[in-house]
Amino acid sequence: MKTLARLAAIASSVLLLAGAAAAQDYPARPITLVLPFGAGSGIDPTARLIADELGRALKQPVVIDYKPGANGAIAATAVARAAPDGYTIFMTTVSTHSANPNLLKSIPYDPIKDFAALSRVGNLPFMMVIDPKIPARSVAEFIAYAKAHQGKLSYASANAIGLVAAATLNRIAGLDMVNVPYRVSPQAIGDVIAGRIAMMFVDFALGSPQVKAGNVRALAVTTKERSALLPDVPSMTEAGLPSLDLTPWNALFAPAGTPKLIINRLNAELRPILADPRIKARLAAIGFDAFSSTPEELEQFVRDDLAKWTRWVKDAGIQPE
Repeated sequence: MKTLARLAAIASSVLLLAGAAAAQDYPARPITLVLPFGAGSGIDPTARLIADELGRALKQPVVIDYKPGANGAIAATAVARAAPDGYTIFMTTVSTHSANPNLLKSIPYDPIKDFAALSRVGNLPFMMVIDPKIPARSVAEFIAYAKAHQGKLSYASANAIGLVAAATLNRIAGLDMVNVPYRVSPQAIGDVIAGRIAMMFVDFALGSPQVKAGNVRALAVTTKERSALLPDVPSMTEAGLPSLDLTPWNALFAPAGTPKLIINRLNAELRPILADPRIKARLAAIGFDAFSSTPEELEQFVRDDLAKWTRWVKDAGIQPE
């Protein structure tokens, strides 16, 4: 028995040493960056820029792998089950880590236990946009219009923020709009532009160009105060709906069990990228507010945000599916 115990201890030590050596040599091959939504979604341009910059810093390509579906659960599950070796990382949003545990009856991953935090990436604020043919120039006017057409209007939802924000608006304003779910946001806003859908909540990256082109009309942003990225659009608080204070975020994770050396290396490379004024300006131009964090700060943030979403989904009256 003692011999077997010694052999087990030796084997364990060998594995630890091998893991440490691999971490020190990291990265020795290309890295896959998994995204939970499709090409053209709000997270896509941010991910492309970060992937390019991180690849240059690490001297290895960072290749994007799109895995849309199930509100991000397909991608999250794939990352949770990937080898914890630093060669699979995950840029995701509030959808997979805060919303899905409350919107879905069951998910095949744990948003806390199955991931190692790398860094926050920033915030991607959302705005409420409507079909410009609707005669409403403010949230109050839209609510009045919707009440005059009860049961006849619909809203698009392609992600958790869009669903919860619109359902909350429905509840607190006493509206009866119908939810029309979409797989991807570009298709959803396309139907708002075409007049098939009355309104939706969309991220700045996708919505801002359409607002500037006059294809949709922005009525408010979902943050507590006006956004510096879209200063002419009022906040929901200004519109009289302070409970609609939803700020979507982006962050980077690795599979749980990824060596601390690798986590620290990735965080050390990411933080100067996200602090670079040139990068911040490029991301601000597409409606993204970039900043970073320590892994520990991200871990605590995810726990806190999950608790907030539990309350929001319950208050919105949304039943898990």
